Amino acid sequence: MTRWTIEAVCTGTARPFHGAELSAFAKRPREGAVQVLEEGLAPDEQADRTVHGGPEQALHLYPLDHHAWWRERIGDHPALDEPGGFGSNLAVTGLTEEHVHIGDRFACGSALIEVSRPRSPCWKIEHRFGHKGMVAAIVQSARCGWYFRVIETGTVAAGDSLERVAIGAAEWSVARVFRAFNGGKASPQDYAALTDLETLSPYLRAKAAAKRS
Repeated sequence: MTRWTIEAVCTGTARPFHGAELSAFAKRPREGAVQVLEEGLAPDEQADRTVHGGPEQALHLYPLDHHAWWRERIGDHPALDEPGGFGSNLAVTGLTEEHVHIGDRFACGSALIEVSRPRSPCWKIEHRFGHKGMVAAIVQSARCGWYFRVIETGTVAAGDSLERVAIGAAEWSVARVFRAFNGGKASPQDYAALTDLETLSPYLRAKAAAKRS
């Protein structure tokens, strides 16, 4: 399968999240066409730009397939009924970390986007859902989601297609890369290969270079 339907396009605004701390973690569906720019959807906010957003993390996709998996583990939660419940910009069913590779390119509406890196889980997931152990479950299962960079700007709307038009590093699925950095399941040769993987985000290439020595 090379084509999937975008069930929702979601954006967020920075809101109080943890005391005085702001976050745009919760993403809400948008109606109509949304601009896809170099740094992501317009408008879409990231409260802490030191770790979120930017060209290498322009769009986030967390598979809708995982919502049912989480429901079995933490029970019903209102955010599991939301397409952007895990901070995802694109809501898609049938596409997961095992089947997506670093450097894969997708036509997203009229834009062209490229897989840049897995998403690293943080405490905000557990705070949003009110359950401890979710980060550990993501690390164990590699149900992490991933980021895209934007190759060609355009627009996207719910109902548009997400079509894979080119496969990148076929040996490096998002799941495998995530496990290399989070599960300790990588060899020095793996880190050398990741260091040289040009379509991997510069941050993770530098991290791989540090681990290879």
